[in-house]
Amino acid sequence: MNSSLQQATSPLVIVPPFTHDSAIRKVRAAEDAWNSRDPLRVSRAYSEDSEWRNRGEFLQGRQQIADFLARKWQRELDYRLTKELWCFDDRRIAVRFQYEWHDVSGEWHRSYGNELWEFDDLGLMRRREASINDVTIHERDRKFFWPAPGSRPVDHAGISGVR
Repeated sequence: MNSSLQQATSPLVIVPPFTHDSAIRKVRAAEDAWNSRDPLRVSRAYSEDSEWRNRGEFLQGRQQIADFLARKWQRELDYRLTKELWCFDDRRIAVRFQYEWHDVSGEWHRSYGNELWEFDDLGLMRRREASINDVTIHERDRKFFWPAPGSRPVDHAGISGVR
């Protein structure tokens, strides 16, 4: 069975059309995957020909996505991400997100942004557009604390204080 078909038949895959509940679950599933910092795991959520815009970088396909993520997590250390549903329709989801990380010198950063997602019939993301801004923060100003890599615990609030 090919990997796309396996994903589509898995009980954990959330496919369009989205409801409020399924959109929230899709966002949390994406957050959990990204917090694993596993480029292959994350890339499997995207269609084979997925198109990305991440800041000023344009990517196409799972391999470019996995390569990008491997580079990202080599320079964004102790990465912790939270995502929140902004809005949705049958095939699209918009999220806002924040993540914290430090560079090799130990300087901490918080990255803020919005993502627009579009999905195929199998629930794979075929398009992702991300706008991201970074600010330098003091370590004492961090908000996201949980063992990394790993999912945000259910009792750890997200961006709006939502669990």
